[in-house]
Amino acid sequence: MRPKQLKFLFGSVAILLALGYLGFSGFQESVAYFQTVPELYASKEKAYERRLKVSGDVVAGSITREGTGVKFVIEDAQSKAKLPVHYVGSSPLPDTFRDYATAVADGTYGRDGVFTATKIEAKCASKYEKEAAAGVIATGGGK
Repeated sequence: MRPKQLKFLFGSVAILLALGYLGFSGFQESVAYFQTVPELYASKEKAYERRLKVSGDVVAGSITREGTGVKFVIEDAQSKAKLPVHYVGSSPLPDTFRDYATAVADGTYGRDGVFTATKIEAKCASKYEKEAAAGVIATGGGK
C-alpha cells in the first residue's frame, strides 16, 4: 500500500473508533432502570448510582409548586410505600398530571431520600377509575 492510502486507512479507522466510542457512551448515559417505589427502596446503595424511572400514584394534596420546581409524593398502590419527588425539569408538566394520576419520574435518587426528576410522564388511562374508587368526583366537561 502507498503511504497516502495508509494515512487514509488509519484516519478512517480512528474516526470510526471515535464515533463508536461516542455512540456507546451516549447510549450508556441514556439507559434508565424502570422501578416501582418498593423496588427502589430494595435496591439500596445501587439506587444512588444510576439513573432511574420510578412509577407510582400521585398522593392527593401533595403537589406543591416552588418557583420553577414542583414537589409531590408518589405511592405504590399495593405496598403503600411513598417516595417524595422534586421535579426540576424545564418542560411543563403534562396536563394529565394531578392527584391520583400514575406518574413516571425520570431522574436520580438522592441520599436525602428525595427523588430528583428531570422528566415527568403522567398516565391517564386509569386515573378516573382511581378517583371514583377514592370517592372523588371529577369536575368539568369529562364523563
